[in-house]
Amino acid sequence: MALHFELVTPERLVRSDEVYMVTVPGTEGDFAVLEGHAPLMATIRDGNVLVQMTPNAAPETIAVRGGLAEVNARGLTVLAEHAD
Repeated sequence: MALHFELVTPERLVRSDEVYMVTVPGTEGDFAVLEGHAPLMATIRDGNVLVQMTPNAAPETIAVRGGLAEVNARGLTVLAEHAD
């Protein structure tokens, strides 16, 4: 199984993929999301979103500034103020 991940900014859809795991820079600390994660809403701080396509893959890094993260039955959506 895979986690559906979307990264969105006010300007565009940055990424929409089926991935293994995503680590998000939450304001209360970093948290990792896998398929089947409990529902969650969190604010995010400036930092790096780490995306792992498979369990043993090196993570891809996407710099983000501020925003929100939501985990629900459809997957993980990160609504960032800015993403590089």
